[in-house]
Amino acid sequence: MGEATGVMEVNGITYAYGTYGGPGGEPVLLLHGFFGCRSNWEMLARELAANRFHAIAVDLPGHGDTSSPPEADRYRIERVAADLLTLLDKLGFGRIHLLGYSMGGRTALTFASLYSERLLSLVLESSSPGLPTEEERRQRRESDAALADQIEARGLEWFADYWSSLPLFATMRRLDKGILGRIREQRMRQHPSGLANSLRGMGTGSQPSWWDGLPRLNLPVLLIAGEEDEKYAAIAERMRALLPAAEKVIVPGAGHNVHLEKPDVFRDVVISFFRQLRGKKS
Repeated sequence: MGEATGVMEVNGITYAYGTYGGPGGEPVLLLHGFFGCRSNWEMLARELAANRFHAIAVDLPGHGDTSSPPEADRYRIERVAADLLTLLDKLGFGRIHLLGYSMGGRTALTFASLYSERLLSLVLESSSPGLPTEEERRQRRESDAALADQIEARGLEWFADYWSSLPLFATMRRLDKGILGRIREQRMRQHPSGLANSLRGMGTGSQPSWWDGLPRLNLPVLLIAGEEDEKYAAIAERMRALLPAAEKVIVPGAGHNVHLEKPDVFRDVVISFFRQLRGKKS
């Protein structure tokens, strides 16, 4: 089982990525959430490699070791999806499994909506297709822009405290102090300007709504949400009803960040899903 890291210039951005597994395994691209980075997927990526998949974890723009462009427009979610397509081409991958969490899930669904022919399957954790009305999107753009301004003005220390105090992440406060300390350490290595521009250019209010396109997304989809994250559990059910070939898993005892709060359950659900598809393919 091989592991490697690399950087690649894609459309003017230097993307950082890690790969796990040997040649021949079906590729799985892993996309982290806002304020995260590719290292969030190390445990899952190694398990995927042990099950004969080839995992690729990428730092999204403004996060981790990938560039933080100064123009918010460069973070637009459609442009990031196009970057990922180019990155896959340069790495020599054809059709892939795609998994994304939260912001990474919105990016994954954007990729699926634009380039579905490149996907073997899609896994969305605590994700949404966006906001359905222009008024909702306008309000969200305004709130995200205000928060972005505060990140730049008040810095990472303030933002890390603010972000972890949000009700959406209340269940994460039950985690072991060592785990919470590692999360904090990882977050304090982020780039304030990158995070701010990610909110401005890649936030829920800035992206298109993909709700209307869900019935045309004819590929296997797995929707995962935490039982205690009622908002995203309800969104997962709405999506399941619209998608032609979707299954939904609601994980008891978990909130928004299922892969961190219930890592063993998340791993088993995801790998079982991929292995079943591999069995059908063969």
